[in-house]
Amino acid sequence: MELNLHPIATKCCVSGREFAEGDRVVCYLVREADGLTGRRDLLESEDPNLPPPAEVYCRWVISYKPRRGEENADRALKLTAENLFLTLADPANPPNEANTPLLQFLALMLERKKILKPRGLTPDGERQVLEHMRSHQMYEVPVGDLNAEFFVKIQSQLDVLVGAPKKKAEPAAAEKPAAEVAEQSDAANAAKVTT
Repeated sequence: MELNLHPIATKCCVSGREFAEGDRVVCYLVREADGLTGRRDLLESEDPNLPPPAEVYCRWVISYKPRRGEENADRALKLTAENLFLTLADPANPPNEANTPLLQFLALMLERKKILKPRGLTPDGERQVLEHMRSHQMYEVPVGDLNAEFFVKIQSQLDVLVGAPKKKAEPAAAEKPAAEVAEQSDAANAAKVTT
């Protein structure tokens, strides 16, 4: 599963200041007021000043590294489920409650693809320990109940990753439900009888 996003910006979307190597940059995956999905990158110090988007899908913090000229721009645009999980679950990334449901879903999906392997629970039983099979790095994800309510709760985040379900076409205004047509027919017949 891949999601095409813009690569990290070169300057803060709040202050307009250029990022310097090593700056802590907060990245948001958001739905804007116009319904489009976007990415907002800003200095961590400017986070309180960010105008709120319509919805925040997830948030992470990274240390800024300028892109080199020879880097493949197309590859930088692809945000896979795997690297989104690795970014959100990174122990260096401060925990964010808003990311937890998405993190749990990504962990489940990547476990099914054999990219992650469960290694048990933490001693307090609050987090599941998962091993990333390629790097052998261990990640901890809060334990959650992945029931129908869980999936309803994260539907908008899943829409960003897998695409929104196609809506059924609504019946044309000329087409009326059978019960409504029958009522009108009965009313017309009653009018004929009384005249």
